[in-house]
Amino acid sequence: MNGNKTNQLVKGALLLTITGVISKVLSAAYRIPLQNLTGDMGFYVYQQIYPILGIGLMLALYGFPSAISKLAADRQTHYQCLSLQSFYMPIFLILCLLSGSLFLFIYMNAPYIARWVGDDQLSETYRLGAFTFLFVPIIALLRGAFQGIFLMKPTAFSQLAEQLFRVTVIVAAAGLVTASGQQIYLIGKAAVFAAIIGLLAAGVVLGLFFWRLKPFQLEKQAYVLRDYVHTIIILGMVATLNHMVLLLLQFADTFTLFPSLLKGGYSKIVAMEAKGVFDRGQPLIQVGTVLGSSFALALMPSISKKKMAEQPDIFYPYIRGAMLFSIYLAAGATAGLMVIFPEVNQALFLDRQGNTTLRLLMSAILLSSLAITAASILQGLGHVKRVALIILLVFFIKWIGNQWLVPTFGIFGSSLATVLSLLVFSLVALVELHRKLPLLQLLRNIQWKALLIAILVMVSYLMIIKWLAYSWLTHSRAGWFVCVGFLSITGAAVYGYCLIRLQAFTEQQLQMLPSRLFLMLTRKNRSAADRNRKES
Repeated sequence: MNGNKTNQLVKGALLLTITGVISKVLSAAYRIPLQNLTGDMGFYVYQQIYPILGIGLMLALYGFPSAISKLAADRQTHYQCLSLQSFYMPIFLILCLLSGSLFLFIYMNAPYIARWVGDDQLSETYRLGAFTFLFVPIIALLRGAFQGIFLMKPTAFSQLAEQLFRVTVIVAAAGLVTASGQQIYLIGKAAVFAAIIGLLAAGVVLGLFFWRLKPFQLEKQAYVLRDYVHTIIILGMVATLNHMVLLLLQFADTFTLFPSLLKGGYSKIVAMEAKGVFDRGQPLIQVGTVLGSSFALALMPSISKKKMAEQPDIFYPYIRGAMLFSIYLAAGATAGLMVIFPEVNQALFLDRQGNTTLRLLMSAILLSSLAITAASILQGLGHVKRVALIILLVFFIKWIGNQWLVPTFGIFGSSLATVLSLLVFSLVALVELHRKLPLLQLLRNIQWKALLIAILVMVSYLMIIKWLAYSWLTHSRAGWFVCVGFLSITGAAVYGYCLIRLQAFTEQQLQMLPSRLFLMLTRKNRSAADRNRKES
């Protein structure tokens, strides 16, 4: 790959990462007004349908496009064009077969799925949700084709359009359902409708790009259908599991948490509200994990087994730096959220229900960030199937953990099961990473003293400010928002300053950042080093 193409690929990867972060933040943030409008009962209904919708969206956004982009890139490597007859049509038919099978399975088994999750009134919602899979083929095909020829704008813009339309529709629908006093189960159907509108918007954006850029030719060329099928199934469905870790844990909650609460003696209404309270933690974990992993993953768009073998002196520091960024950012976000969670709960969800449970759940931010970053590196090195098996193990630990712990400990047991499953995921992923990259020496390169001091200073600062602010806080929602915003921004600033002041990062690691941020931080890093030398 020449320099221009490499530069284009890196810029495209950065664009996708930025839009991905924006989309994930939107996807997490809209659940807060959704819960405020519909209460914990409405949030329960939404979260019972969301994991199924999320699987379809993940396949359309990450899984199948990744596989198709690889097929497109391979054809270009062998000087073959992306023809309508030899590339687009066969892949589209394969996607239709796979997505159609998922549609039929969910549509025909909707009553059984509803019975399995313990709520027969969700049957029609699941049946309606099956239709989202019918939109996957065309969106995945176009996204993958564009990515395969290094055009990332269509995917980025379609992703933003999908999220903006979906979020707007679901929040508006929740407001209408609440205002009109309609049955709360309409929230689930509104979520499906919003997902379909979002997918249509994404399809329109991709279609316009396809019509304008015309990334195809009409000539017929040879192709091997078996290679298409194998790549789409293995890379498309298996590799996407890494993007679905948190979604799979929610999927396990959909089928086990509510029935386990009933088994533990909860009434149906109380169990629905309890699951709604537990699900408050999901958007916060999602945003925290985005901060902890997406930034680090943006720093490694070109990791491969071949490049690691050819240029270990370049890529070992690159991967090590990415992992360290993930650890430092996620550790800070986890510690900070644990300290200020009662105020966050009050500001976002209007009460302090589930504080202990949700505080424990915040540790999932650090664990999931570590695990997802490590697993993504392993996937880049070609260990796709192994990572998929680890993720499936994590899913079953969560599933069994809910069934064992929830009847006794309630939603606190579900938090324990989540933390335990992600702890296993992170440990196994890090051990595998150490086995494949023995020279990485991650633990030795963590500046433990700087990390612990930075966390201690930030936690002390947050607790002191909370104590000082409580006496004059108005206890209105606006007051809580101001308090949380101030604590979050200043706490992050204190934490970051301590890391820089204590030289947690080397100058080589800081070079991985955008140029302006690098210049600013290296200036601070050097001044801190100079002060330390003078003091010694």
